[in-house]
Amino acid sequence: MKFAHIADCHIGGWSEPKMKQLTIDAFNYAVNCCINEKVDFVLIAGDLFNTAIPQIDLIRDTVSALKKLKDNGIKVYTIAGSHDFSPSGKTMLDVLEKAGLCENVFKVEGNKLMFTNHDGIKVAGMLGRKGGLESEDYKQIQTSHLSSEEGYKIFMFHTALDELKPSGMENMDSMPASMLPENFDYYAGGHVHALLEKKHGKGNITFPSALFPNNFKELEEQGNGGFFIVEENGYKRVPVKMKEVVPLRFNADGKTASEFSDEMFDAVSKINVDGKIVLLRAEGVLGSGRQSDINFKSILEKLGSAHFAMKNTSGLLTKEFDELKQTAVTPEEIMKETKSDIPLFLPEQEPGLVKKLMGLLDIEKADGEKSADFERRVVAEANSVFGII
Repeated sequence: MKFAHIADCHIGGWSEPKMKQLTIDAFNYAVNCCINEKVDFVLIAGDLFNTAIPQIDLIRDTVSALKKLKDNGIKVYTIAGSHDFSPSGKTMLDVLEKAGLCENVFKVEGNKLMFTNHDGIKVAGMLGRKGGLESEDYKQIQTSHLSSEEGYKIFMFHTALDELKPSGMENMDSMPASMLPENFDYYAGGHVHALLEKKHGKGNITFPSALFPNNFKELEEQGNGGFFIVEENGYKRVPVKMKEVVPLRFNADGKTASEFSDEMFDAVSKINVDGKIVLLRAEGVLGSGRQSDINFKSILEKLGSAHFAMKNTSGLLTKEFDELKQTAVTPEEIMKETKSDIPLFLPEQEPGLVKKLMGLLDIEKADGEKSADFERRVVAEANSVFGII
């Protein structure tokens, strides 16, 4: 027995055409590896696409890759992730399944999750939803009967777990690993874009990371993606390196905008960036001048031979803004100053609720996060504060 565990392909996730193409290239690379490794089947643990209804050209290229697996006798089992799941029920995974290119293993009969059988290997899966709402499915759909089944068993899921949160993702919606059904040999995870592994009963919980990094930060920290090839005696990770990534970090502390601009230009002039992905992160506090005074255009033009170059200035401040930020009052201070005899909320709720609502103003847009997704995340956080499901 040999199978592949792939997750979070996010085909089409990048808005830039060159980077978007790399999500397809990464999937094709993984497909070819699976064929060369002669795997028996492939698991895709959610977010094959970055949206429920992707662009036609992305569907075309994905269908072509899946057909190669089918032509080589390799079955593909999927679940919907938080991106390719749609509350309306209209998802491209249904079309691919109807075409015989994959099979969705999220099957429920009479409120019980069912197994899909692959030559004696039993596969079950639970889909993922936006905002971690799939945790409610684990409470409502019965899975305990799966634990007593004999044979080699695989459980696919698309959910963050409390016990397996990487640094920087502590506030990510998650659930305890105890909510997963027991007595499985392999737990194929998706949703968390990090390489994570944990023993769970007789089996292993694994997250292979995204197949290809999905934003600036992931590229900067991970460089590439990957997936697992699993056999009965263990598993190995196959790295998926589409392009070499060159992360550049510059600190503006105490420098004029002109000095900082010249420093970055001189540095990138000495680097061979041909065909590579270049990440330019500018941070710190300018001694004088504004961000608009920095000639980023000429710096990026100097990186013209790169496959793609992008900048991140979320940590770059002007001196005036930094001073304003340092003098900003806390939610507690605002509450103290505006306290009156007329409560805004019920007395027993006011302090905690107001503090949480003020905290919402501090939420920042993540690297690569689309505006619509950011807005939905803020609204979801607000609904959570008010106890609205």
